[in-house]
Amino acid sequence: MTAPDYIARLNPEQREAVETLEGPLLVLAGAGTGKTRVLTTRFAHLLMSGRARPWEVLAVTFTNKAAREMRERVAAILGRPVEGLWLGTFHALCARMLRRHAEVVGLKSNFTILDTDDQLRLLKQIMEAAHVDAKRWPAPGLMAVIQRWKDRGLTPARVTPAEDTDFANGRANALYAAYQDRLVELNAADFGDLLLHMTEILRTRPDVLADYHRSFKYILVDEYQDTNLVQYLWLRLLAQHEDPTRRNICCVGDDDQSIYSWRGAEIENILRFEKDFPGARIVRLEANYRSTRPILAAAAGLIARNTGRLGKTLRAGRNDASGDNVRVVSLWDSEEEARMVGERIEAARRSGHPLSEIAILVRAGFQTRSFEERLITLGLPYRVVGGLKFYERAEIRDAMAYLRVLHQPADDLAFERIVNTPKRGLGDSGMRLIHDLARRERIPLALAAEQLAEGDALKPKPRGALRDLMRGFVRWRQINDKESHVVAAATLLDESGYTEMWKQDRSPEAPGRLENLKELLRALADYETLAGFLDHVALVMETDENAEHERVQIMTLHGAKGLEFDTVFLPGWEEGLFPSQRSLDEGGDKALEEERRLAYVGITRARKAAVISHAANRRIYGNWTSSLPSRFLDELPEEAITREGAASLRAQRMADQPSVFLGGQQGLMARRPRVIEAAAWEVPARPSREGEIAVGERVFHDKFGYGTVRGADDGRLDIEFDHTGLKRVMAGFVRKAANA
Repeated sequence: MTAPDYIARLNPEQREAVETLEGPLLVLAGAGTGKTRVLTTRFAHLLMSGRARPWEVLAVTFTNKAAREMRERVAAILGRPVEGLWLGTFHALCARMLRRHAEVVGLKSNFTILDTDDQLRLLKQIMEAAHVDAKRWPAPGLMAVIQRWKDRGLTPARVTPAEDTDFANGRANALYAAYQDRLVELNAADFGDLLLHMTEILRTRPDVLADYHRSFKYILVDEYQDTNLVQYLWLRLLAQHEDPTRRNICCVGDDDQSIYSWRGAEIENILRFEKDFPGARIVRLEANYRSTRPILAAAAGLIARNTGRLGKTLRAGRNDASGDNVRVVSLWDSEEEARMVGERIEAARRSGHPLSEIAILVRAGFQTRSFEERLITLGLPYRVVGGLKFYERAEIRDAMAYLRVLHQPADDLAFERIVNTPKRGLGDSGMRLIHDLARRERIPLALAAEQLAEGDALKPKPRGALRDLMRGFVRWRQINDKESHVVAAATLLDESGYTEMWKQDRSPEAPGRLENLKELLRALADYETLAGFLDHVALVMETDENAEHERVQIMTLHGAKGLEFDTVFLPGWEEGLFPSQRSLDEGGDKALEEERRLAYVGITRARKAAVISHAANRRIYGNWTSSLPSRFLDELPEEAITREGAASLRAQRMADQPSVFLGGQQGLMARRPRVIEAAAWEVPARPSREGEIAVGERVFHDKFGYGTVRGADDGRLDIEFDHTGLKRVMAGFVRKAANA
């Protein structure tokens, strides 16, 4: 019998995955192997063959876009729209189910789904009622803890001591319970509740579970490697029918592309599929229709180093799969890296290469800044995908506002943005007093604030905080005049409390925001004055958004999953940056394997050309530091790569480089580091100077008073002050105590 056209178009492995309809099936779909085609064709085949009616198939995706695409493709194969489908994201499907069974968890069917802002506001009310110190234990931190529990399928009653946390001195679970009770009172649920409630209902109500077992004859799941624990539990409950012949679940995924553990994804879910469903069949899709052979060979050689994988090897499925090797470019410094990428993109454009088919994929968001500025310099249009451009990010806008006030005290717009960021107790009434005085006296807001800080119109707490801020600006301007703008900016961000605000923030975004602030200080070091830097940023922000559709795409590696481009640049392959040192510190070997999967994802985004680069030196706070090439570079098969640039850059180190904090403008503006070749990476000790303050000595600071030095680090001192505790300050702003 002749196969239908929609099946005849498939390759043998794809056809096997589509036609294996009975029993549990795991489809290991490598990058570019036609995963979406298999999933949609299987769905259509179930309907076309009469095995199931539309409402008897549960099809689960991770995004609304994927669900929409599947619906359209199934309709195209069938030649008609399909109604009554149970097709959607985990949250959409669970919301639909929960409205049927809301009363089981104390809700009504018309319950409200809260957004993140509503969640946060409600949590703040719960914490305030429980007298929790919101400064020490911020509400976003509690929200992250609760979401983590919900991602693991834990109601307050199911949180064990092993799963508990020390948040709010061990009161997190009680706050969680109070929050859940309040949600019921409000007839509301947050996004985490949609899955948690339905999983709990299926666990505790066999009648409801049996009803869904009868309803769904087949289950299809996309991106199974990205499921978290509660999604896994929900699927397993629905799939483990008491009749083994009815366990018709098909999961499509790629264990080599599991890169979202930081948001709860569990790679173990896909690795234990055969254990969860004994007798399961595994089909491997290994014919890649996207990339050239050298790109596939490089990716395969790299990922083969991972031990926690089910195993598969990509092969070229295209007839025209020959191509250039992956380029591994060694560069002297990060500035040269940005120039190299910009020049190659410019050359590609001249040869007719569409800019929209070129992507720069970075490991961390702060890396985008140098490439953005290079592309602007070259007049090449670009867009940052999945995020804001560097200077549009909230923390950068805040920091820039501080710098604008530092440079120009009369900048009212900037002052208004930062005067209560971080919180200084200035409510609407306090701000109204500042505005009223400024209007009445026709003076800038900063001067009005300075006068109010020395008067008694404000309450004591906001008055004291405002006085500290205004005196701080005087001190920071002195640093700017006497030392440098980079030192002034670093001190301002520390002493104003802005950096500390993000350090105390427990949200997943906080570490990235701190990295962006560090990158801002690196950018400052490229300019001789603060005024020059501010002018540059103003021009960057003013650059008209190019009307052309063709733009270079800049994004993180995590954001690039599922996308593909003709040419891909992969910069910053250095130890500490990629693999990320923070990830390794937190997750050890398991995190290293995920970092390697992330590298695999990056390489396999490229259709025709991939360029990996690393720099021997990077500038941090204006100082040049040496970088080790990423271990991943040594794991790439030599036959698949071509090394370019200073491939013999072995171990080079900095020598005689003055510190940004100690060496004045020479340290800031040295565009190129002087280096010597060496057999090992060394950092020379900074020579001691006459009169230098030593650990253990008593000192005096104009703002913080007397204290004892507890540590010293390149021009900064950790001082235990008698009245304000441990603080890090610039060595130049303390003196030895006269009574020491």
